[in-house]
Amino acid sequence: MAKILTVTNQKGGVGKTTTCVNLAASLAATKKRVMLIDLDPQGNATMGSGVDKHSLERSSYELLTGQATAAESRLTETPAGYHLIGANGDLTAAEVELLSLSRREFRLKMALEEVADEYDFILLDNPPSLNLLTVNALASSSGVIIPMQCEYYALEGISALVGTINKINQRLNPELQIEGILRTMFDPRMSLTRDVSSHLVEYFGDKVYRTVIPRNVRLAEAPSHGLPALLYDKSSRGALAYLALAGELIRKSADAGKHPADENSAHTGDADDDVAQGPEAVAGDSNEASKKSADVDADAEVVKEVN
Repeated sequence: MAKILTVTNQKGGVGKTTTCVNLAASLAATKKRVMLIDLDPQGNATMGSGVDKHSLERSSYELLTGQATAAESRLTETPAGYHLIGANGDLTAAEVELLSLSRREFRLKMALEEVADEYDFILLDNPPSLNLLTVNALASSSGVIIPMQCEYYALEGISALVGTINKINQRLNPELQIEGILRTMFDPRMSLTRDVSSHLVEYFGDKVYRTVIPRNVRLAEAPSHGLPALLYDKSSRGALAYLALAGELIRKSADAGKHPADENSAHTGDADDDVAQGPEAVAGDSNEASKKSADVDADAEVVKEVN
């Protein structure tokens, strides 16, 4: 049975779609069976996966409104090797149409039941707002990954999001919990970044991923080429950080007894020890970054699969 994870934050510009695309690519590189579902009408996760959103024959719109099944809606060939149910502007009409449908909060959950056994992970990308699309995602998921920048207003935003997650847990999905909080666009040179990071760890403890995602030019450039960073520049610090996150997610799932990691993915789990153990991992010089890149290349199969 797939582990279904919602990647969301009600605040825009925090690296939500970047996280969804790059985590999907990194998990797929470890031989995990992965599907990404784009639930944002902007279709950025679709385009970032190398798929033209304007050419979709079926999308998450048809899936949610019952016009197509998950098996009919998915694309099984993407550059990074994960399956994709894309989105485009058609999805803007879905929320209005869903209002008249029975069990409208559970349309996605019901649609995924037929394919859940085919995957190890299903990742859900959401619009930066709490609407019926996001509610469907949360009602379908066992966990929520919250990407956030370490800035002052982010703390207020995450408090509101945690409140929303608790309400969904109480009313719609008792299995829902915070899977992890991911610090993105991390710059340890800024004192505010360090302070907010410390507050997060103090309050949320081990819910905060050890992996941090640095500000990285190659990571920012990759979507314009329709590629995850792992395919655009596998030695970039952004690509390595998401490989580390994939390893941490797999290990955490195995430790919790929810989703045992197999031997093929064990070497990826070690990546987060080498790549991102907190602010120090991001602050290293270019020589250290090159060494880490070489280590991951030498470690082999994770990166080899995307060559």
